[in-house]
Amino acid sequence: MAETGHHHHPVGSRAGSHALQRAERAVADGVGELMELWGFRRQLGRIWAVLFLSERPLAAPDLCERLQISTGLLSMSLTELRGWGVVRSVPVPGDRKEHFEAETNIWSLVRRVLAERERKAIESALATVETALREVKGALSDVDPLVKAAARFRLQRLEQLAQLCRVGLNLLKVLLDSARVDIGPLKVLSEMLGVRGHG
Repeated sequence: MAETGHHHHPVGSRAGSHALQRAERAVADGVGELMELWGFRRQLGRIWAVLFLSERPLAAPDLCERLQISTGLLSMSLTELRGWGVVRSVPVPGDRKEHFEAETNIWSLVRRVLAERERKAIESALATVETALREVKGALSDVDPLVKAAARFRLQRLEQLAQLCRVGLNLLKVLLDSARVDIGPLKVLSEMLGVRGHG
């Protein structure tokens, strides 16, 4: 194919730019789906991914345009992302618009969400099981032998559930503590993804 002189470079730039946009959209959608699997809204993952892939902080209009979402949805999502501490507002000299950037330490991000959400969920389940245990223990003194037998069986099963919740809390604690003292395979990944400015 013959080169077209002075038209060649802009066409190449445009093609490169389109490739970058396609890759960004695909990754944003992929992260969005993953976030949905973890019980978050898809848009949270999409917004974070676009900010993570951007070499500079982005203002709201840029984000709306790249993600094809409304200002209202973006604003609500950014509030939630900032609440989790995974996106922050940064000043850009000479521009009055608010700009945003992503938390780039992936492990710190995962740790924060796990610490907040999963711990609360397990503690809540444990509290429910412990309440049920107290009620079932009351039924152990029932005059009806069938009720008493059923209560004994229930008690045993509930104890197993309570133990499972406690093991879950301990595993979570070990996972989060290991992150704090910088061990674990995700640290390497986090550092690789956190290296910037080598382009």
